[in-house]
Amino acid sequence: MPSLFPLLLAVLGAALVNAATASLDGISSLVQRLMPAHQNSFIFELINGEGDSFIIQDTPGNSSITVKCTTVSACARGLYTYVTRYGGVDIWWTGSRLDQLPPILPSVGQPINGSAIVPYRYHFNTVTFDYTAAFWDWDQWSLELDWLALRGVNLPLAWVGYEYILIQVFQEAGLTDADIASFLSGPAFQAWNRFGNIQGSWGGDLPTQWVDDQFALNQQITARMTELGMTPVLPAFTGFVPHAMATLYPDASIVNGSQWSGFPTSLTNVSFLEPFDPLFTTLQKAFIAKQQAAYGADLTHFYTLDQYNENDPYSGDVGYLASISAGTFSSLRAADPEAVWLMQGWLFFSSESFWTNDRVEAYLSGVINTEDMIVLDLFSEAAPQWNRTNSYFGKSWVWCQLHDYGGNMGFEGNLPELTNGPLAALNYPGSSMKGMGLTMEGQEGNEIVYDILLDQAWSATPLDIPSYVESWVARRYPVNPLPAAAQQAWSILSTTVYSNQNNNTQATIGGIFELAPNLTGLVDRGGHHPTLIPYDTDSTIVPALAALVQASAENPALLSVPEFNYDLVDVTRQLLSNKFIDAYNALIATWNSSSATAGAVTGAGAPLLTILSTLDAVLATNENFLLSSWIADARSWGAGDAAYADYLEYNARNQITLWGPDGEINDYASKAWAGLISTYYVPRWEAFISYLAGTAESKAYNSTEVADQMLQIGKEWGMQTWGQNAGETWSTTGDISVVAEQVLKQWV
Repeated sequence: MPSLFPLLLAVLGAALVNAATASLDGISSLVQRLMPAHQNSFIFELINGEGDSFIIQDTPGNSSITVKCTTVSACARGLYTYVTRYGGVDIWWTGSRLDQLPPILPSVGQPINGSAIVPYRYHFNTVTFDYTAAFWDWDQWSLELDWLALRGVNLPLAWVGYEYILIQVFQEAGLTDADIASFLSGPAFQAWNRFGNIQGSWGGDLPTQWVDDQFALNQQITARMTELGMTPVLPAFTGFVPHAMATLYPDASIVNGSQWSGFPTSLTNVSFLEPFDPLFTTLQKAFIAKQQAAYGADLTHFYTLDQYNENDPYSGDVGYLASISAGTFSSLRAADPEAVWLMQGWLFFSSESFWTNDRVEAYLSGVINTEDMIVLDLFSEAAPQWNRTNSYFGKSWVWCQLHDYGGNMGFEGNLPELTNGPLAALNYPGSSMKGMGLTMEGQEGNEIVYDILLDQAWSATPLDIPSYVESWVARRYPVNPLPAAAQQAWSILSTTVYSNQNNNTQATIGGIFELAPNLTGLVDRGGHHPTLIPYDTDSTIVPALAALVQASAENPALLSVPEFNYDLVDVTRQLLSNKFIDAYNALIATWNSSSATAGAVTGAGAPLLTILSTLDAVLATNENFLLSSWIADARSWGAGDAAYADYLEYNARNQITLWGPDGEINDYASKAWAGLISTYYVPRWEAFISYLAGTAESKAYNSTEVADQMLQIGKEWGMQTWGQNAGETWSTTGDISVVAEQVLKQWV
């Protein structure tokens, strides 16, 4: 019923407007922060209207620009529309370039109108707070929040500092500090403790200083979110409790969850207080009351709450499942009469064999009114669940792009799906879709695929990809003249690498050099951690890199553009990553040969080590590709306490390598970072090549022996401190323009 669509936006948007600020001071502050030379060049005005909409026009009588909007979020989006469309500048994960607006602002001419096609524009996966933002400081968060607001996001997740209030609730319930410490997980692994996947910590208990500092940081984060017209989605009490809770409350209905990802019982099988037990509501009310006291009672009424993320329920009985969700929602409403429950829908995909349609329907039925629950269809671009669940049986849901797992780095995208899929779902008969959003596990590269989805949320028709890419590149590389070769590079990438129709590789494609070396199982993987390259490198990556190098030669000013340098590094990285596959295959073929010798295998392994050395040099030219940046961020929270900083560094190291005390999720969060390659991946591959050389004639390959050797390398590496070994620096080295040319000459 098209005639009801604007009314629907208005009704749903009311909840956000009521929670978010109605003041435009935050948008004015954003202008002062990012465009100080133009702090008096924009006039913002709230107007009546439906949903989120804006009008951009020239201000009569002077040279300023007026942005009229129905919501603060719409004003931010209106401002973004002006600075990108007329000013030719943008804000990126690598920094804001909005201060490069022309001194005299271009006139608009005919007023421009814009409207969001969905009431919710969502951002964050629960695990993004660890894979990407675990050690962010306020400056990094400030850039992120400005990026979100300008792109029109109005419903971001806000997990930081959750443990501060949870600890208080547990203490009031009678748990000791030791009980609580045995439950909480380390700084780089808190998301999975919050999900009920793991409990406790390896490497030491969670420090009180960390808990306090993160809470203070979230006070800044949520305040800024509100200023910028966003409504934070805050956590709630989930039901996961320390084992000691069952002893303290012997009559409470507490069950143990399932084992997760091979972790030992001491670190998983998390206790779960079932929501139909009265104690659940007591703890929920205490948690939300304290949270409201900390952040303000009217900050939000949206709560994230996930109980079965890769953790199957105690029972599959549909009545049981309905009672779990009914009790959960009842507790939320007891604490906040306007509460809306937001949940990630990942469980319906990852545990699809358990979550049959009747069980999904039963679980969702515990929330009666359709608008009182929002389900994030977490992997809509590749594995949507909304279609098989009849639009989540009428509950509000958000079309989400997941795309990146573990913060892995590698090119992949499906621009046609991102511009057509959400609209098809929105217009599907009986659809209850109410939003579009990003739920990547990590923010690492491929920025164009995330930009285009958030932009699609403001267009009722599919964005024209060629013209979109052309404009995007012009803003990303704001030099005059912009060489045609720069546009050519992205024309190639957008129509091949970022137009991936292979259903088996719809996620960031990591390099096999990041995986623990093995004789088999590394290449041509599919699924959500693919290694299969679905395009021809020589006709895509190679000419794209050559075009970028050519563009920088034609206009050297490009080499002063941070985003151009980032992309030049990234495309070079992808070329070497793909070439490593060829070298690996040649090594394995040599070893498998009946005439293989130790010398032949060693010789066949040499190109792999050369590629890794070259790749490390490429990445070392840019601060965004340094292991030392990740470690420095972690250690910075140590505030001069060396022991605390070492603890944080261990957490940072373990996450991107072993992911667990004994490699339980080995290499899941691997990265293509300088320093990580030279100090970790190279030693692993050297050991592997040596092992193959030693077994070349006997063929006595023992995979367990190899795995044990790799685990030992990982454990030893994880205990090190950056900067104590030769060659471990904290800054960039080399010139990417020089290195990229050398790579083209050597490897093409």
